[in-house]
Amino acid sequence: MAEENDAPMSSANAWGQALAAVVLVGALGAGFWGLAKTSSAESEPKPATCSDGETPAPKGKHLSGAQLCEALNRSDLAALLGTPTEMAKTAYGSDSSIGSPGGKDIATPQAQVEFETYTVTLSATYDGLPVAGSETLLGSDARRQKVLGRPGVLYSNRTVSISFRLDGGDADSGPGVPARALTVAQDAKDRGGSLDVTLWRADGVVPDDAVLLRVAETVLPTVPGWKARG
Repeated sequence: MAEENDAPMSSANAWGQALAAVVLVGALGAGFWGLAKTSSAESEPKPATCSDGETPAPKGKHLSGAQLCEALNRSDLAALLGTPTEMAKTAYGSDSSIGSPGGKDIATPQAQVEFETYTVTLSATYDGLPVAGSETLLGSDARRQKVLGRPGVLYSNRTVSISFRLDGGDADSGPGVPARALTVAQDAKDRGGSLDVTLWRADGVVPDDAVLLRVAETVLPTVPGWKARG
C-alpha cells in the first residue's frame, strides 16, 4: 500500500531565478504535519487554519512562511478559484532555503492551501536576481506578464507525485499533474527576488491563467511589506 502526494517539480537551470519553479521544496513533510494539525475531531467540518507559528520567523527583512500563509489562506480564496462552496483542507507555511552554487543559502519561505479541486502555493525567493529576462529559463511557453505594475513571468510547471509506502519501504516518485505558475518582482524596480504563486488541479486539468492571475492580483497586495517594496 502507498500514499501519494503531489509537490511541484524542480526545474534545473543555470540561473537562480528559476528557483521560482521550486515553490515547495521540502514542503511535502510539512504537508503531512499540516494535515494532522488541521484535522478536526468535530463532525462539523471547518476550513483549515494556518499554524500558530511554531517555527520561529526568520530574522531580517525576509518574510516568514507563517506570514505568507496568513496572506494566502483568506476567506474568499475558494471564490477566487471559482469553487466558492469548497473549504480549505490544509493550510500551512514553512521556512526553508536552497543552497546556491556559491555556497550561500537562498531563503525560500512558502505557504500552501489545499482544496478539493485546487492547490495554491505562495512563496518568496531571495536570490537577489531580477525577474525580467527569466522567461528564457522557465520553459518554451514562458511569457512576460505585468502584474500590478511589476515585472512578472507566467509559465508552466509540473508537480512530482511521491508515493510513501505504508510498510516503511522506499518512496517512489513520478510525473504529477500540470501546474501554472507566476513569478513577480518583489519591487517595481525589479531589484532582485520574487514572489511566486503556483496553482494546480487535483483532476490534472491545466489551470486557467485567468484564475491564477485573479488569485495573484488579490493576494499579493496583502503580503506584508508589499507597498514598502515599491
